[in-house]
Amino acid sequence: MSQPSETRRAFDRPAIYTIAVQGAIGEDWSDRLGGMTITAIIPEGGSPITTLVGELRDQASLSGVLDTLYELHLPVISVQRLAGGA
Repeated sequence: MSQPSETRRAFDRPAIYTIAVQGAIGEDWSDRLGGMTITAIIPEGGSPITTLVGELRDQASLSGVLDTLYELHLPVISVQRLAGGA
């Protein structure tokens, strides 16, 4: 059986992600969003934008966070994998 590629294994390990969504989320949602740090800003004359930053243990955890955001009807602006975690 062949070994998974290095890229594939990287998604099975913890990594730090930043996710931006249109809309406001209170900091009390952190536990339901993988423990990510939540920062909401309201640009002058614009709609609120919330940024989530934190380490998620694997791609399944990322999918869970994205599913929760979808259920909250918050449009995802961007998702970035910043670095491998611990």
